[in-house]
Amino acid sequence: MHPRLAGIIPATYTPLGPDGRVDFAAIPPFVGRLLADGVTGLYVCGSTGEGVSLSSSERRGVAAAFVQATGGRVPVIVHVGHDSLAEAADLAGHAAEIGASATSAMPPCYFPIRDAAMAVECSAAIAAAAPKLPFYYYHIPAMTGVAIDVVELLKQAGERIPNFAGVKYTAHTLHEFAECVSLDGGRFEMLSGYDEMLLPALAVGARAAVGSTFNAAAPLYRRIMAAFDAGNLEAARTEQLRAVAMIRVLMRFPFHPAMKAVLAMIGPSCGACRPPLPRLTPAEQTRLRESLDAIGFFTWARP
Repeated sequence: MHPRLAGIIPATYTPLGPDGRVDFAAIPPFVGRLLADGVTGLYVCGSTGEGVSLSSSERRGVAAAFVQATGGRVPVIVHVGHDSLAEAADLAGHAAEIGASATSAMPPCYFPIRDAAMAVECSAAIAAAAPKLPFYYYHIPAMTGVAIDVVELLKQAGERIPNFAGVKYTAHTLHEFAECVSLDGGRFEMLSGYDEMLLPALAVGARAAVGSTFNAAAPLYRRIMAAFDAGNLEAARTEQLRAVAMIRVLMRFPFHPAMKAVLAMIGPSCGACRPPLPRLTPAEQTRLRESLDAIGFFTWARP
């Protein structure tokens, strides 16, 4: 059995230079700051990391750079999902070769998946390419359109996929998440994927979370977990509402470009996003900074 994931795991941004190319030199200082913030793992090349906008070659390079920069200090989960199962399997095999801790994959989504059985079939093909690494299915129906019964997926995957570990669950359906957490005596690891719902996820049994805003505010989310574990629900609610306020500000702008602008404000910068994601204008960046300052972000989101 592999060690179970726990704590705050940023879905890392991929640093890009002014020309839109991957800025590999920016990865070590970025990892260094995240580790200083107390994160307990990294989730690389997912939605936040613009994995779908990177070539397979770039994804291999990014994954290897994050694994190397992390140096085994925390687990590195590499997202390998692709509309081509062959490409996804190749990326999974590469993740194993470079020393990643686990693989994860959203299902192919151009051709629609209608049921859990097909999602399991696709996951099995990917997981088999890195059989010694834990595999986490990536459930994000708002982006993939694959809105299957995740409880049924767990039941089938647990029987068919030897290295199946659990699900990165990015959906608002807390009742289903809770059922998944308790299924079969808590057999599966359920990674909470909505930052604004961390506290409710903890309340139904989550022990690990993967999120975009953890890149900028990991100390805030660590305080939510610590307060919950200490039984101080009032403090946990206060911190969670700060996270909600931060996310409400970010959602006034294109979300990922806004988050990358925040990273530039607190350092180190990860550059801008790659098209089709836009870039914030200077005026938008000014409005974003002023809005975050108005809610106290630069005071309570940092160590």
